[in-house]
Amino acid sequence: MLIFDMRAIGNKLLDFRKRAGLTQAEVAEASGLSDRTYADIERGTVNMRTETVLRICKALHITPNEILTEESPIDYKQEEIFARLSLCKPEERSTALELLSIYLNSLK
Repeated sequence: MLIFDMRAIGNKLLDFRKRAGLTQAEVAEASGLSDRTYADIERGTVNMRTETVLRICKALHITPNEILTEESPIDYKQEEIFARLSLCKPEERSTALELLSIYLNSLK
């Protein structure tokens, strides 16, 4: 489902920027925007042209779909868990997956 609320889009951009460990100034520079313009975009106080959306997404290494569509909270949580698992050592990942498997089997 498409999001038309600029404040919601701005909040998503803020979240992706923080996850990437970037400052507003760094994203603004990589997107060819002024610091002020990018800050206004994150606050949701300005509308963006398609070109601007694409440049910001490129700077954050995300797709427009990730900021312009709404995910269910379950999908978002699942992605977060997968991302965290990918950062684990192999033995930690194995333990976590085994625990999940035991839990899922208990639901039968």
